[in-house]
Amino acid sequence: MMNITPTVKQLLIINIIFFIGTQLIKNEVAYHYLSLYFFENPQFYAWQPLTHMFMHRGFMHIFFNMFALYSFGSALEHFWGGKKFLFFYISCGLGAALLHTGVNYYFFHTGLTELINAGFSRDSILELLNKDMINQQWGQVLGQSGLENFARSYVTPAVGASGAIYGLLVAFAFMFPNAELMMLFLPIPIKAKYFVPVILLMDLFSGVTGISIFGGGNIAHFAHIGGAVVGFFMMWYWKKNQFHNNRWN
Repeated sequence: MMNITPTVKQLLIINIIFFIGTQLIKNEVAYHYLSLYFFENPQFYAWQPLTHMFMHRGFMHIFFNMFALYSFGSALEHFWGGKKFLFFYISCGLGAALLHTGVNYYFFHTGLTELINAGFSRDSILELLNKDMINQQWGQVLGQSGLENFARSYVTPAVGASGAIYGLLVAFAFMFPNAELMMLFLPIPIKAKYFVPVILLMDLFSGVTGISIFGGGNIAHFAHIGGAVVGFFMMWYWKKNQFHNNRWN
């Protein structure tokens, strides 16, 4: 087992401090200010695209993300150095926030346009949403899944390091394509160059269809995809320019 590297260790400590802190203080106050809200929601603040990646909703959420950060992050930092690793990690986390927000923008404005065309006023719609409420009649216009996507995109904040972690997964597959990985519930070794694309396709399927393969219906699948896409293009650029051979410190 590889020793933990300095930047990974510091990220682990920061995530754990954030998690314990949110449990000790008024829980929802911290989530209100530090989770990632939709940018048209009054609860959105400019720092949330960064801070949301250090927030987690429960023990298992932070445990699996930090285990992945340790497992894949240490291997990457060992070759890249701390500054390059941190730049990559934060970039993937911000990319996750960007795609997640873009998909929310599509769902929210598609639903909003349909409701306005059906005779509901924009002000009355936003007034209810800002109180975390919905009008059940909206469902007759949008359908059940459309209503869920519309309301969730506006009122539900995103938390977690998963987007950045998916970027690390992609980078790991670039750097160590023949390393064998396996899922906890499917203990069959699979080479990283096959394992990671399969995971991404499963996330894309769940994001598009709303059917969660991993269980739980409140997973930000497109944030995962966003982190992976940014990670892919950064690795592609670095590999193309042979930049991946250079440490930044």
